[in-house]
Amino acid sequence: MDLRKRLWSISAVLGLVLIATERSQCKIEWEVPRSDGWYNSLGYPKRGAVGSHLVRLVPAHYSDGVYQPVQEPQLPNPRRLSRLLTEGPPGLPSTRNQTVLSVFFGYHVAFEIFDSRPPGCPPEFMNIQIPKGDPIFDPWGTGNVLLPFQRGPWDKESSQSPNNPRIQVNLVTAWIDGSSIYGPSTSWSDSLRSFSGGLLTSGSEWNMPKQGGGRYLMWSAADPSTREHGPEGLYELGNAWANENMFTAAEGIIWFRYHNYVASKLHKEHPEWSDETLFQNARKTVVATFQNIAVYEWLPGYLGNKTLTPYPGYQKFVDPGISPEFQAAAIRFGITMAPPGVYMRNRTCQFRKIINIDETLSPALRLCNSFWKRQSPNMKSGQDVDELIMGMASQIAEKEDNVVVQDLRDFMYGPLRFTRSDLVALTVQRGRDFGLSSYNKVRQALDLTPVKTFEEINSDLSRTNPQLFRDISDLYNGDISKLELFPGGLLESLDGPGPVFSSIILDQFERIRNGDRFWFENRQNGLFTEEEIRKIRNVTFHDVLIAVTSAEAADIQKNVFFWRDGDPCPQPVQVTASMLHPCTNATKLDYFDGSKAGFGIFIIVLFLFPVVSFIVACMVAFFRKYRYRKFQKRRKAVDRTEEPAVGILAYEWQGAKKPLHPVSVEVDEKRRLQVFDRTGPALRCLSLGNQAYLDVLLANDWHHKALLLKVPKEYDLVLFFEDENKRAEFVKLLRPAVTDIGQEIRVKEMSESELLKEALTKEQRAQIVETFIRHAFSKVLDIEKRDAGDMSGVSHKKAREVLQCELTAAEFADALSLKPDSLFVDSMFTLADKDGNGYLSFQEFLDVMVIFMTGSPEEKSKLMFSMHDIGGNGFLSKEEFATMLRSLIEISNGALSKSQADDGIQAMMQAAGFDNKEKITWEDFHFLLRDHEKELQFAQLNVKGMEKQGKKRLSRDQRVSFICPANSTKTDGHEIRRRQGKKSGLHTPNVYVKPKREQYRRNPVQQKVQQFKRFIENYRRHIVCFIIVYGIVAGVALERCYYYGLQAVSTGIPETSVVGIIVSRGSAAAISFLFPYMLLTVCRNLITLCRETFLNRYIPFDAAIDFHRFMAMTAIILAVVHSLGHVVNIYIFSISDLSILSCLFPKVLSNNGSELPQKWFWWFFQTVPGMTGVLLLFTFAFMYVFASHFFRRISFRAFWLTHYLYVVVYTLTVIHGSFALLQEPRFYIYLIPPALLFLLDKLISLSRKKVEIPVVRAELLPSGVTHLEFKRPQGFMYRSGQWVRIACLMLGTDEYHPFTLTSAPHEETLSLHIRAVGPWTSQLRELYTEESLLELSGYPKLYLDGPFGEGHQEWIDFEVSVLVGGGIGVTPFASILKDLVFKSSIKSKIQCKKVYFIWVTRTQRQFEWVSDIIREVEEMDTLELVSVHTYITQLAEKFDLRTTMLYVCERHFQKVWNRSLFTGLRSVTHFGRPPFVSFFNSLQEVHPEVGKIGVFSCGPPGLTKNVEKACQQMNKRDQAHFIHHYENF
Repeated sequence: MDLRKRLWSISAVLGLVLIATERSQCKIEWEVPRSDGWYNSLGYPKRGAVGSHLVRLVPAHYSDGVYQPVQEPQLPNPRRLSRLLTEGPPGLPSTRNQTVLSVFFGYHVAFEIFDSRPPGCPPEFMNIQIPKGDPIFDPWGTGNVLLPFQRGPWDKESSQSPNNPRIQVNLVTAWIDGSSIYGPSTSWSDSLRSFSGGLLTSGSEWNMPKQGGGRYLMWSAADPSTREHGPEGLYELGNAWANENMFTAAEGIIWFRYHNYVASKLHKEHPEWSDETLFQNARKTVVATFQNIAVYEWLPGYLGNKTLTPYPGYQKFVDPGISPEFQAAAIRFGITMAPPGVYMRNRTCQFRKIINIDETLSPALRLCNSFWKRQSPNMKSGQDVDELIMGMASQIAEKEDNVVVQDLRDFMYGPLRFTRSDLVALTVQRGRDFGLSSYNKVRQALDLTPVKTFEEINSDLSRTNPQLFRDISDLYNGDISKLELFPGGLLESLDGPGPVFSSIILDQFERIRNGDRFWFENRQNGLFTEEEIRKIRNVTFHDVLIAVTSAEAADIQKNVFFWRDGDPCPQPVQVTASMLHPCTNATKLDYFDGSKAGFGIFIIVLFLFPVVSFIVACMVAFFRKYRYRKFQKRRKAVDRTEEPAVGILAYEWQGAKKPLHPVSVEVDEKRRLQVFDRTGPALRCLSLGNQAYLDVLLANDWHHKALLLKVPKEYDLVLFFEDENKRAEFVKLLRPAVTDIGQEIRVKEMSESELLKEALTKEQRAQIVETFIRHAFSKVLDIEKRDAGDMSGVSHKKAREVLQCELTAAEFADALSLKPDSLFVDSMFTLADKDGNGYLSFQEFLDVMVIFMTGSPEEKSKLMFSMHDIGGNGFLSKEEFATMLRSLIEISNGALSKSQADDGIQAMMQAAGFDNKEKITWEDFHFLLRDHEKELQFAQLNVKGMEKQGKKRLSRDQRVSFICPANSTKTDGHEIRRRQGKKSGLHTPNVYVKPKREQYRRNPVQQKVQQFKRFIENYRRHIVCFIIVYGIVAGVALERCYYYGLQAVSTGIPETSVVGIIVSRGSAAAISFLFPYMLLTVCRNLITLCRETFLNRYIPFDAAIDFHRFMAMTAIILAVVHSLGHVVNIYIFSISDLSILSCLFPKVLSNNGSELPQKWFWWFFQTVPGMTGVLLLFTFAFMYVFASHFFRRISFRAFWLTHYLYVVVYTLTVIHGSFALLQEPRFYIYLIPPALLFLLDKLISLSRKKVEIPVVRAELLPSGVTHLEFKRPQGFMYRSGQWVRIACLMLGTDEYHPFTLTSAPHEETLSLHIRAVGPWTSQLRELYTEESLLELSGYPKLYLDGPFGEGHQEWIDFEVSVLVGGGIGVTPFASILKDLVFKSSIKSKIQCKKVYFIWVTRTQRQFEWVSDIIREVEEMDTLELVSVHTYITQLAEKFDLRTTMLYVCERHFQKVWNRSLFTGLRSVTHFGRPPFVSFFNSLQEVHPEVGKIGVFSCGPPGLTKNVEKACQQMNKRDQAHFIHHYENF
């Protein structure tokens, strides 16, 4: 144990010793300057730092005094000025023998202290118009060529007013602090370091920097010669522009080597130093050396031996900021000295041949073809750099004058859109961008005498080249005050920079030196000792080159910036352009080349998303239907066993577009041809003995399978047999049946196509019969020919077919919409068929129709009586009379069961006093109808196709009466407010009045105005909420549109996709509001709670789902608009320069000079907004397609599951907006409040959903209705008319379906009546069958969610309420009716005084359970609060002959038994559909004191629409206001 402790102690001591040693090694005793230049000046920390302002020597000169540059026509065209000013004889050597190395060292010094070339944000363009016919840029004379120029970076706090004009910023430090070697930031510096031995990272060779990285550090413009782009192949150095050409790159490599040389030397001297100590010591030495060479060696030579004043020591108040006059004009004088090519040589003075692009050889590297080189055969190794440096040291620069070589004037590199440019024109334009003052104003600022004429600028040059000054004068219209600084400075130069440029340059370097706290000569900063300063002062650039290249001291002259006679290795000749490889011409590039097809295909794919989801939905619907049909077939459990088909098997052809129907045919003993369906039932029966001959047509092609049997007075029979033998067997079967009675078979052969053309199909026969009937009616009634079937334009053959047509009994029954085996049809057909041939001719049909359509009541009753008076003796026995009545009742399509019919007949005979009569005459029968002459008067046969014809057919509103005026003596009408109670003679007071029609007579305009007023009154809450919601939507959208269209200049949008951005951002803002607040419309618990508060008076909670649909549809439309906006945006982005996009998306894209924008697929698939946007569109496609009414009805589960994708939608939307490509995310601001409420609502539902509710009783009712009664959960409070959602544990716990409660709030249990109309409800019904319950040994339990409120629960708020239920839509009203009666029985005070319940059902047997509930209500309703009216829609209206006897029977039954024959209720039963306008009209008369009547409907959309139309019609009047609430299922 002690040993272990001792070991730990020793280890700890050693560790502390090592840490202490390391700290002593890492100790740096001087202040290390920051890489970004901050805090160099302690009084003004930002001075000279990265991002600091340029310091103007002269006030800015802008056209508006703020930021707009002065351009044409006030100033000359830059390109024209460039050509006139700088064209001249090339190849003249420097008068002072300055070397090319001096020129490019000057470039390196410039890169060290300023950088304002990267484009500023927002993108602003000052493109240079090329004069028409320019020999370089517009040789074709188009006049529409532009040289691209983008304004430089500027301080966003400037450009505000003339007192605060635009001021540009410097992107590097203004100090000579080695930022061109180490980078202008610590991160940049760290990226260059190896962190080993204090060295910078080497590349493929130890003396070469690494290549290919620095994607966001090094400027990587495109090579204009080869159009290569990207960072690959570029050297990583501290100077972002180092790779601009191979010569500046060589300068950067020299200083890279020198740092590693110094660090290695220090490491040898101080091997114990850490990497950081070595690096910082090497850095301060290299920077001091560079300061010394730049200011004390290079600058005097560059200025013609003009030197700075002696160093006065650090002056803390001096601002070293770069002046725009220096940056954009004075220092640019060096471009006049740049040669067209540069020599390369070795130590032995052998000048190397250069390999050109086309692999030819040249004596020197061509300047114009050396920009941004990635792969050059001439610069592969460190030795190549050495030879280039030695070549530049031996080569004389161009003369210091106004002439600029063509390589810079005509072939300067440009963007990929236009790969060549003009450096002189760009420099002039840059001066205008910077707002430089004129040449004369600068002279004045520098205490130089202003010139008065152009010739005064340079008298020597004006003597040798007077034309130059005349041309320049003409460009400036002879106004010397307009002459700009750069052209003026070039004109005054003579063997070096003139007085203006020299003064500016000296001033700039003096301020940099004197204001630099870390200047190597400042003894107060502790960087160097006196001895070290002296040593640094003695170091020359020659020493540096000898230290880092393969050259020896004697290989390069001592003063490398000048070449004197006797210096080593003189140049062969002065380089001229004619000696070199020509410059490559300008080329253009379309950024979208190669992307058009892919982009177009992808957009098409996006548009196909809804199509794909529609196909998927169709497949789901198909399989759902298939499974449901399979389930239904399984439920039917068909017991019958199919008997094998008898006779000959064949296939019946029924028309060209219909499939062949499998049949079997045989001839029975009565010589009738029977056609059977192969499953058993008979399809046709053809008598073969009614014609003299039988025509049989046979097909003689296509394997002889087809046969046509012509059937007179009916449609033909066309059969296809399996082979010719089967067909021959059928013909053989026909022969005995025909020839035995002396008939002849006429067989004819033809092609199959001709045979099929010859056939009269069932459809064609039906058209003939329809024209037959219409033409018959045109004879009976006064109907226009066009409505009856005008035959004037029909061929004679067709007209003859129609008029000679005779109806079969089946066609006659079909025309009357009756069953062929009905007693009524049989009796009527027998009566009409006077010739007894089994067919009705045109005249026979006409005779019977005349009586039924136009006859008097006596004639109609006599005809009906005659139909059953077979013997014609004028009377019927009691049994025959009962048979007649039964036949008349039967034609109502089975509205009554046999027992109900018998009861009705007995009631009628009892009411008429026929109990004791054996024989009944026509007079007795007519007496029976005495109270129903009106019905009989207008009773007609409702013939198919003629329902709306005839002037004598009254409108429904005219024919149906609900109330009787006070003076009426009618006993037939059953009034709304008067109904016989349990005690006879119990009546309500007669309060009826004669309607005053005069007050309703308004002109159409007044009616529309009244209707509009009532619409506003009815939907004022909806309208206000709609205006508020969509007002906010419009507001947030317009705010964003306004911002990005007018205010957001700083984003760069005006120069890019204005329309696309505005559309996409505006729609996105609207969507950001709609999607979150859409959640509130489905917060059912919240809505139910708020309905009980005062908010219900202001917010239409009933319309929540409608609002949800409206908002969802608006959102999806806006999402499509948003997507289309982005499609435009992405196209624009794909063709826009990177400099523009980096301003728009600074967080995603940085401008590194590569220009090329990202491809379209990058935006879609490599950005978070793009990927989430595509996924959102895909999700929306499925959600919205499956939410459509059609697919929701077919597969509710698919709708439910796809709607659960809302979680995905909101998640993706948050991610989509949170990436903040263009603006800071705002979606969450809108989302948080409604999302919290929605989450709370969901938690409430979840707390209830998982509670298992036991079913107390289950009952399977007719019409597929399942009645479930289940336990009421503790604390479950609800109001009548509310609904719940249930899930059955046996069918899955995640699928909930909504159903209205049919129990009343006072009942101890809850009940539902669920109709099996879909897969889930059918499976639920199957679960509660006896067989399933035996297997499950009990009722399956339920999950319950609710209750939820809806409009029906507001019935109690109206004095008079009308409840309209159709089909299963009666369920909410069952609860309401029971609740109303219960409240009245306990004397509860409620506002509602009267309820009218209209039950619309197809048959009275469809929902017999409703009858039970109504019967229960009638028993309890002692105060007659409820008035019930039942409409049976399966029956025609009461003025149709088919219903007349049924109506008469019902009225007699009600008189005798005080209840309906159909429903067994005391309520009135009507036939046909309810005429709501008449009904509501009578309500206004019965309740004149009521101002508002609540109408509540639930049922199929057709029913609720009719109710809504009736309410709108009534609201045109000045009387009671009908307020409609409805629910569809």
